[in-house]
Amino acid sequence: MNPEPDDYLRAVEAALFVAETPLTPAEIRLHVGEGGNLDAALRTIAADYAGRGVNLVERGGRWHFQTAPDLAHILRREKDEPRKLSRAAMETLAIIAYHEPVSRAEIEAIRGVQVAKGTLDVLMEAGWVRPAGRREVPGRPLIYATTVEFLTHFGLSSRRDLPGIEDLRAAGLLDPVDLALEGLAGQSVVENDEEEA
Repeated sequence: MNPEPDDYLRAVEAALFVAETPLTPAEIRLHVGEGGNLDAALRTIAADYAGRGVNLVERGGRWHFQTAPDLAHILRREKDEPRKLSRAAMETLAIIAYHEPVSRAEIEAIRGVQVAKGTLDVLMEAGWVRPAGRREVPGRPLIYATTVEFLTHFGLSSRRDLPGIEDLRAAGLLDPVDLALEGLAGQSVVENDEEEA
């Protein structure tokens, strides 16, 4: 029967267990203090974990727990990396959401620039946009619409929940240039009315 580990040994084990990166002996001492023999504690913990699902290992003077080599293949972490959409992709997504179903030519007409080849692919890969058939006009262009995943990701129950122009203005999300032009357009109407009077 193994004797109970002492408090110093348990403190070293706990410090290593919660560490986000491998620790040097000096870093371990910062956490647990100088109350014991660190080298002996590390050897004891390494021996206790030998043959288990995780092992205490030393690499380049730093100590950390790692998955046992023979189990690494079943514990591989797959991490979704959030990918930031380009401004062009965000504009294209907004046009599709507000005007669906919409063709590439219609998107380009609204944006005023050509849609890059990969932009729609990125949106479809994200699962937010899908082909929605073909427009019944000459050339039968492919049209696009948003998906249920789009609604889920943005917390919408339907497209009717998309913010309107007043919501965007109130949130400060409209381009300041657009707001300035809108103000000038309103001002010129007032000036023309004054000139006619």
